[in-house]
Amino acid sequence: MSLRVGNGSMMRKVKEFIEEYGLTADLQSRYIDFVSETGELGKAILSSTDYGTSPLRLTEDIQTEAGDVLFSLLTLFTEMGIDDEQLLDEVLETYRARLDQMAG
Repeated sequence: MSLRVGNGSMMRKVKEFIEEYGLTADLQSRYIDFVSETGELGKAILSSTDYGTSPLRLTEDIQTEAGDVLFSLLTLFTEMGIDDEQLLDEVLETYRARLDQMAG
């Protein structure tokens, strides 16, 4: 299976990595992995803040889990054929329009 990919350099790196190591998976598995990694990031943040009783400390565990979330999201986007840069541009424009409307 040849993976589709957006134009972003992060997406190209992820696509190449997936292909190099044969890490193909279906869309459902990619989504479940993303949700799982997001939960692990949440757990690391909770642990860092003693379950909200202390200020957030950016720990190595949080950074590692954030990287896992990013990788999982980009693999999901790759599988779906979503261009990360185009998607970001579109959502920023949507937010800009909302904020401009609220301000004016």
